[in-house]
Amino acid sequence: MPNSPLVPTIRRRRLGSALRRLRHDAGFTLETAAGAMGWKAPKLSKIESAHQAIRPADVGAVLTVYGVNDPTVRTALENLARDAGKKGWWQTYSGVASPAYADHISLEADAEAIHVWAPLLVPGLLQTAAYARETITGATTSRTVEEVTALVEVRMARQAVLSRPDEAPELWAIIHEAALHQRFAVRPATMRDQLRRLREACEMPNVTVQVMPLDSTPHPGLVGGYALTHFPQPMPTVVLLENLSGATYVEGDDAAPFTKAFDRIRAAALPVEDSLARIVQIEEGHRT
Repeated sequence: MPNSPLVPTIRRRRLGSALRRLRHDAGFTLETAAGAMGWKAPKLSKIESAHQAIRPADVGAVLTVYGVNDPTVRTALENLARDAGKKGWWQTYSGVASPAYADHISLEADAEAIHVWAPLLVPGLLQTAAYARETITGATTSRTVEEVTALVEVRMARQAVLSRPDEAPELWAIIHEAALHQRFAVRPATMRDQLRRLREACEMPNVTVQVMPLDSTPHPGLVGGYALTHFPQPMPTVVLLENLSGATYVEGDDAAPFTKAFDRIRAAALPVEDSLARIVQIEEGHRT
């Protein structure tokens, strides 16, 4: 019986994209690059499109053909090939976590830096369990109580990435002030506790929080929220866009406008110290 086609994973797609870009930079066509490796062009095409796996040793050989000798680049891509097929803890929740959500968690696990513009909600990496439960429940139209509980567990487990001992990623979150005035009927203390969590997160060395004030000047973030996930070179930045129909990813050169927009959004937001003061001020308001 023939083998089932390989399902591309986000790590395999990132590896394929990086190898394709390095091939172009080296001036190789698919045919000439494959020929130098002793392969057929369709094999290399499938590797670049993430429909065929590649061994770490073969990644090293391909990079040698392309003249890539930087040890940091070689190690990063070989490790990506080694980890491409690994199962993550989040796959335990495959019944409730969509493939796109699983991809997002995988990106966070590999990230060097995560930049989030959040105009509507506190980012998931900074949420309390109570806040997560109420917002997931409020946003869903079909989830059962059990499924909501599982999604809350996933959201809480994701946060471990910020405190891992082996090079935790930098998180830079810009949150619109309007999101911090949310009121909850089921448990009124939810927002107050969430604001305390934000205040405590500001003390983490790898976490920066800014608040976009209600009276801010116009900026690119008016178009909508998104998350930028940055990786060590040569892996390209990945942008996550979310809406009711699911998630969309933007990668490589197409991510550049989002990076530039984030810099402008950051400039329009309150400075870090003023942002913390605003969080404290709003927290005090939720005590009344």
